[in-house]
Amino acid sequence: MLDGPHPVLPPDLAARAVRRGGRRLRLRRAVHRTAGWLLGAALAVFLVWAGIEQPWEREPARVTPPLEGW
Repeated sequence: MLDGPHPVLPPDLAARAVRRGGRRLRLRRAVHRTAGWLLGAALAVFLVWAGIEQPWEREPARVTPPLEGW
């Protein structure tokens, strides 16, 4: 099978592969950069929310306990 006739390749095959690879690389870098910015923004929003709301603290009681035994 390897000794048989080989198909003819287009002369600009390497140039097209380089262009396509460059486009994919730029797209991948842009996606990673955008994902990093979105992750950083989400972290900042979470930290601001946690600082304002302070979800680790309990709500103050709305009803006072009954006064017995005075």
